[in-house]
Amino acid sequence: MADIKYDEFCDITDKVCPLTFVKAKVALDELEKGQILAVKMNDGEPVQNVPRSMKEDGQMVLKLEKNDDGTYTMYVRKDSE
Repeated sequence: MADIKYDEFCDITDKVCPLTFVKAKVALDELEKGQILAVKMNDGEPVQNVPRSMKEDGQMVLKLEKNDDGTYTMYVRKDSE
């Protein structure tokens, strides 16, 4: 898959659950419907919980990719208000 163009970037590597989802959700709330947020997160609970929580919230997780530094970047499109 080609690189995804995103509208905003949010780094939650300094947060722990459940603040990881809260911070990502707040950043997503700032976007317009259809815009894309890139979220950088640590492995473990954030990778397991944040994408699932975004889907449950009605958003579209486009891609989750592992970065060279061991973190992950999730690309999520805002599909619901």
